[in-house]
Amino acid sequence: MTVQQFIGAIDQGTTSTRFVIFDQDGKLLTYHQMEFEQHYRHPGWVEHDPYDILASVDTCIEHAVRKLSLLGYEASSIQCVGITNQRETAVVWDSQTGQPLCPAIVWSDNRTAHTVQELATQKDKTQGINALLPICGLPLTTYFSAVKLKWMIEHEPAVKEAYENNRLQFGTVDTWLIYNLTGGVKNDGVLVTDVTNASRTMLMDIHTLEWSQKAIDFFGFSKLHLAKIVPSSSVYGKIYSGSLQNIPISGCLGDQQSALVGQKCFHVGEAKNTYGTGCFMLFNTGDKPVISKNGLLTTVAYQLGNDKPMYALEGSVAVAGSSIQWLRDNLGIINESKDISTLSEKVKDTAGVYFVTAFSGLFAPYWRDDARGTICGLTQYTKREHIARATLEAVCYQSRAILEAMNKDAGHPLKSLKVDGGVSNSDVCMQIQADVLNIQVHRPQMRETTALGAAIAAGLAMGVWKSVEDLQGVNTEGKTVFESKITDEKREQMYHGWKEAVKRSFGWADVVGDQDDA
Repeated sequence: MTVQQFIGAIDQGTTSTRFVIFDQDGKLLTYHQMEFEQHYRHPGWVEHDPYDILASVDTCIEHAVRKLSLLGYEASSIQCVGITNQRETAVVWDSQTGQPLCPAIVWSDNRTAHTVQELATQKDKTQGINALLPICGLPLTTYFSAVKLKWMIEHEPAVKEAYENNRLQFGTVDTWLIYNLTGGVKNDGVLVTDVTNASRTMLMDIHTLEWSQKAIDFFGFSKLHLAKIVPSSSVYGKIYSGSLQNIPISGCLGDQQSALVGQKCFHVGEAKNTYGTGCFMLFNTGDKPVISKNGLLTTVAYQLGNDKPMYALEGSVAVAGSSIQWLRDNLGIINESKDISTLSEKVKDTAGVYFVTAFSGLFAPYWRDDARGTICGLTQYTKREHIARATLEAVCYQSRAILEAMNKDAGHPLKSLKVDGGVSNSDVCMQIQADVLNIQVHRPQMRETTALGAAIAAGLAMGVWKSVEDLQGVNTEGKTVFESKITDEKREQMYHGWKEAVKRSFGWADVVGDQDDA
């Protein structure tokens, strides 16, 4: 008998944090999850307190380790820890004190629309939003963290002062966590970011995997402290204190890339879709980046140790699970998020209702910051059940738009889609997805694949698994496959209505602006 080896995974998401413990077969032993506060100071603004993020991680670790002890295991049986995180969220702190200088600006925040417009015209008007596309694979939008950082320097006095005094440390959430978990400012915490998170800043050259001086100059960041870029699977340092003291942190991936690894999409042409707060589809394109011609993002998928980096095309939907929370918290249509499936199953269709959930604009393949949430087709017949079903359909229609763009860029159609994330728990939503796409939708029984990806990266670095070939039996039991149950005519009729609804959402921000409730 080999000694049982466990791997811990910090899954730091947009609205909640988990610490998940897996065994070497990829089976989930136990976990702890907690939500943390979201801050909305103005319309379109989304902020986190960096200390809340850190505290949620510490709390989840301690509770999960306590649960592990109830199963009869010691914390020392955890060999290593991987981290996966919300990606484009920007954190800034004083490099001398370690103190955050302002709230973290979350990836879905769209306050930087004017910053994007200024950047797109300041250098070369012919390139516009694609000015840095050849370097970083990304268009200029409110989504990415360098744009948020520029806004902070221009609008937050404490950030501007630290920048001018050469004390401004910038990082994404992975950098903030690893720095603090390995000791922070008082104990020489490690300042690193992995290639997947760095590829979302707009500051990394996706070809060389190094910070691009041209991109840094484009944003005017001459005095910026940047973390060292490291592989996704490598030993970065050891946890400084707490129940996991001296256990190595040896894996790190942005959450969507982590789900790709957790779904074991290691071969060219394999794709996954994660239905979380947002919705994110990634398509493995191999060891060379493919620059999209159809509104998708080019991103680093992962780099395992010293192996070649692998790349992916990505389509991002800003609002997925958060639209269900909106129905619950803002409208009171449902009491719990899971109730949306129960409501949706009570009607066979939406009775002509379409809900374009563009609360903060539309991401791929539309890239329209001026779009706003729009419900079309309301009649006196419309009931809350129809709106609930239209909310689920919105996620599925946007996923189809992304998949069509991926098929064009990749040159061959995807035959099946691997799915995970909270909304994938809904059978009715996954059936709608299969109906809308007309391909098989594969859902694993254990759907903590984002955390599993971080655990895989950490375990590979520590020798828990020798190579990706050792992962063939991981998380394969109990898979559910959904297939289309509607006709081609019905599918195209439904999708045509969606495309018309999307057109009606365009430009609404320009019509009414962003208004406070005065």
